[in-house]
Amino acid sequence: MAQLLNGNEVITPSESDSALAKVSGQRLASHLADAGGVRLELKSGSTSEELVLPPSALRLLQGILNELGQGHAVTLTPIRAELTTQQAADLLNVSRPHLVKLLDEEAMPSRKVGSHRRVLLSDLLAYREEWHAKRHASLVELQALSQDLKMGY
Repeated sequence: MAQLLNGNEVITPSESDSALAKVSGQRLASHLADAGGVRLELKSGSTSEELVLPPSALRLLQGILNELGQGHAVTLTPIRAELTTQQAADLLNVSRPHLVKLLDEEAMPSRKVGSHRRVLLSDLLAYREEWHAKRHASLVELQALSQDLKMGY
């Protein structure tokens, strides 16, 4: 089943689609190391044509098939896509007001379209990666401090 969510098509697999995707994803995984890509023969009725998938598309397709094979809904969003503040907040798993505060603090670039803000997906993903790295460093520091305190006992 397909539906639109924030301008992107979301594919939710049926049980039969999920089963087929699982098998196809497993079969495709064995070809991921093929540097020249994979040639597929497409048949429709009496016509047939050959399609060559580059390795990058193969990895993406295999990931999609794995997700569909687990029964998960899937959407494809280009990195250059601009997100609304609600979409960006949902991706970061924060509230929209918190995201707006981050934008006000210039934690990541954004632009205004009329009275609305837009955030590039690539900028949002870079911010999320940086935030995860800082969080990890803080946890490592906290762990070291915790171990230092236990050494005194």
